[in-house]
Amino acid sequence: MTTAKSPFHPGKVSWSGDNPGIYLKEREDGPYVTLMVYFRIVLSPHGPGTAMLLLEAPHESAPAAGIKNVLLGDNPALTHYLFDEFCRHFGVFRNLPAMATPTLMPLDSVSESGDARSAFTVTLRSGSDVFALHWDDLAEPFAAAVSPAQSATGHHEMYSCFIEARQASITVNGRRLAGKPIIRDFMGRPSSSAFLAFSETWTREAG
Repeated sequence: MTTAKSPFHPGKVSWSGDNPGIYLKEREDGPYVTLMVYFRIVLSPHGPGTAMLLLEAPHESAPAAGIKNVLLGDNPALTHYLFDEFCRHFGVFRNLPAMATPTLMPLDSVSESGDARSAFTVTLRSGSDVFALHWDDLAEPFAAAVSPAQSATGHHEMYSCFIEARQASITVNGRRLAGKPIIRDFMGRPSSSAFLAFSETWTREAG
């Protein structure tokens, strides 16, 4: 006799919110030249908050002046938690030189616009800097349930609603950063490297 699986996850919720990303290359067989991941967190051990990790020069630990390898956040404890416990483990960010030296910046304001059916934009401000993240030509949403063996950390389960963007861009003070989205393997599914990830929840085994 088969026992029905409980609808309730027995583990602890690490965080819940939104987690879109934009990973850009200049050519499909080349390295990523611009990487960005955005968090809008509604629940975590450190409360709610918003953060963004942007690596304009991911392969440089000491980029030239004006190059934005930055970590923005409006809740310092949450920002460090997301960076140390999650971003460092994300496949495209893992062990990159820039991950050792991102500049921590306060997040002064953030606004979102768009319908997430055709396009979506996030605008973040830190001092005099304005960062615009744009996802365009959006595909149909799909849901994903990722096991610990498949997840970036190796010990979390992750549930999310993904929407691929066939086009995406990042601008800093009106300057467009290098690269374009490419098609990559996402756990056996061909998927764009620019995506919206809504209603995302990471859980960990209790204990």
